[in-house]
Amino acid sequence: MNPPPQLLVRTRELPPVMLASQSSRRVELLREILGDFGVTPSYATELNDASLGPRRLCEINAQRKAFSVSERFPDQLVLGADTLVFLDQEPLSKPADTEEARRMLARLSGRIHQVITGVCLIQSNTARMRLFSVVTYVRFRNLTPEEIEEYLSRVNVMDKAGSYALQEEGHRLVEAVEGSRSNVIGLPTEALRAALKEW
Repeated sequence: MNPPPQLLVRTRELPPVMLASQSSRRVELLREILGDFGVTPSYATELNDASLGPRRLCEINAQRKAFSVSERFPDQLVLGADTLVFLDQEPLSKPADTEEARRMLARLSGRIHQVITGVCLIQSNTARMRLFSVVTYVRFRNLTPEEIEEYLSRVNVMDKAGSYALQEEGHRLVEAVEGSRSNVIGLPTEALRAALKEW
């Protein structure tokens, strides 16, 4: 039997941490490595400009989210994150409707795409910031139209970049994952653990 996962650090070794997100997925992932933290939404507008490049785009969005919350909590260590799916360097964000979700899944079918999460850690009152991103490669199975419809009937994809979630019926779509699986879900816990230790 594997031992239970250890918390990253004792809470007293870090400033109070504030997650700039209401994503239940990110809350669960952060809870795996950190014992105590706050949660508040970020109202920053996300960019979708492919000309910035995949990693830079995710990092800028993460930074915008963290900065908007850090203004309200300058003494806390604010964590902002942004996850996007990229196919042929094009960002696939959250679908506007079911038809767009259907088209996205059809485009991803049988191909390898990137999932990138940008992460920003900032504490305003000490003028400290750490910005980084993590890339995971995901290979989709060859999907029939019927399999796409079955997935859409089982999972609410409207709030999910690329119109899918690895942790929700992901086995129906995904053939292989190269890199951090938690990154695909919304927070690269391995890299974040190291960044918080360095902090």
